[in-house]
Amino acid sequence: MSFFAPLRPSRLLAAFLTIALAIATLESKPLKIGYSDWPGWVPWEIALTKGWFAEAGVEVDFQFMDYVKSMDTYAAGALDAVHMTNGDALFTGATGKPSVAIICNDYSNGNDMLIARPGIDSVKELKGKKVGVEVGFVSHLLLLTALERAGMDESDVEVINVPNGETPQVLASGAVDAICAWQPSSGQALKLVDGSKTIFTSADAPGIIYDLLYVSQESLESRHDDWAKVVDVWYRVVDFIKDEDNLDEALEIMASKVSVSADEYEPFLDGTYILTLEEAVKVWKDKEGLSSLYGSSRIVNEFNVTFEAYEKPEDIEKYLDPSFTLKLYKKSK
Repeated sequence: MSFFAPLRPSRLLAAFLTIALAIATLESKPLKIGYSDWPGWVPWEIALTKGWFAEAGVEVDFQFMDYVKSMDTYAAGALDAVHMTNGDALFTGATGKPSVAIICNDYSNGNDMLIARPGIDSVKELKGKKVGVEVGFVSHLLLLTALERAGMDESDVEVINVPNGETPQVLASGAVDAICAWQPSSGQALKLVDGSKTIFTSADAPGIIYDLLYVSQESLESRHDDWAKVVDVWYRVVDFIKDEDNLDEALEIMASKVSVSADEYEPFLDGTYILTLEEAVKVWKDKEGLSSLYGSSRIVNEFNVTFEAYEKPEDIEKYLDPSFTLKLYKKSK
């Protein structure tokens, strides 16, 4: 006698319906996506305002929050996806919550800045001075790059660990001689401290900081088709922004989200190079150097290990999935 008696047809049907219902319930839930106040991610507001996700047939729940909080929320399992830099995604994965990038939104093109107090006009003049920066994050890597380009290293300055959001006030207080920060904090520092100036920016090292949409492995596997729709919507947003006829409307939508005027927001957008579909395809090619997402990620991987963000290098390839972009690109031809 078998202990594993076959299910009766009625029970088999009931089991099938239960499984089907579970799958349908999962697929009907909105994709929970975390994003923060960065000019390469705020453009999602255009799609949300215009109802493009509904048109694409995918339900989403975009949750706007502080950058670090968004990563923590994702790591806690409360989000399906989150927007991060390539370096921060490696840290999040190495410390317990891996993810896979499916969109490379942009690279910083000046919004990340090394800003000095009045009287300091070059990176070399920082020797022996105090620099405030959020240690272990992308601005720290930018600082090291600036020092290296000037023939210096970190030992030539005194690094003070300052959360990015506090850098404008710390520079204004005189506690440091310079700060390295990203927008909107970098822009606020320039306004707050009369005579302060940028002495190095991410535009001097394009590709050192890439910004992407990272999805949990579980969600990517179970909702692959829905994520493909999200990618489609993103490039609809990009096409809208790149059309000069739409720029004023795009700026109004984005500026409204972060409670500034369109005129104030425009420089933020200028300092972020949002990639077209064709440009993104090139970035997704695996080669060395900052022009490649892979090459850039290898550099920041080494940086993270050096500064003990995690113990050993991460497997870069596991974090990157160019297939969504490549498939859409082929479809567009």
